[in-house]
Amino acid sequence: MDRINDDLLGPIIRIAAQANARADGDYYDDEGFLCCGKCHTRKECEIPLPGGPDDINPEKSRFPIMCKCRKEAFEAEENRAKKQKDMEVVDRLRRESLMSPRFAEATFENFRKDEENEYNFRVCLRYAEHFDKMLLENQGLIFYGEVGTGKSFAAACIANYLLSRGISVVMTSFVKLLSTMQTYGNDNERLISDLNRAKLLIIDDFGAERDSAFAQEHVYNIIDSRYRAKRPLIITTNLDTKELWGQTGVRYSRIYDRLSEMLPVEFTGGSWRKGGAARKLTRMKNFLEGNDG
Repeated sequence: MDRINDDLLGPIIRIAAQANARADGDYYDDEGFLCCGKCHTRKECEIPLPGGPDDINPEKSRFPIMCKCRKEAFEAEENRAKKQKDMEVVDRLRRESLMSPRFAEATFENFRKDEENEYNFRVCLRYAEHFDKMLLENQGLIFYGEVGTGKSFAAACIANYLLSRGISVVMTSFVKLLSTMQTYGNDNERLISDLNRAKLLIIDDFGAERDSAFAQEHVYNIIDSRYRAKRPLIITTNLDTKELWGQTGVRYSRIYDRLSEMLPVEFTGGSWRKGGAARKLTRMKNFLEGNDG
């Protein structure tokens, strides 16, 4: 049994002993245990070995351990390495997010609240804070309103909030996506698959591509694939409600059928758009407003 213990524990003990070797100022206490000269805690412990000759009074052996200051230094280094790794993950996510550099400083702390957008700020922050629920519900948002009302900034605040927590987000525009498709050649399905790796996809300036049947087909494929993958989508658009939900024709109707299941948020100081498929929208509306009890 001693041979087995030595074979199993020997290498571990030797490594631990090297890591916790005696240093200047260390000393032995009254019981003969090596102690740290800095924090005055033991650098050795005594552990009963299994299979000793006497089960009542088992054989004991001393093993090197970390003293208090050594353990604190080790944990601090582990935390530093973890934070560094986390930051590398976040930086990689930011690079892969396709987000315009102009949105790098878009945060909820930098959000300029006023009477017209305070409601929207609260909804966006709550969406970000409870993204795990939004992901589970596959709940998307449509930010609509006139140019310059803060739709893109609000969407970028959500993106940066999630990215800083290691959650994968892609924020881009349909115009940029159409351009990116050219680098994928005929393998547009791979692009869509890559986009669906992100837990949240944010597409800015929806509607700029409406005059092209080719673009509309790709728009539909992207939106439909997110729906089928059960991954949420946020869209910003300068289109008004009539342009968004009043379109006719097969090409438009397929797109807007998918958009009808997303919660609309108006960025002109108005409230949520009334009507629609009531129960889910009302339930999610109440949740994001904090009225879910």
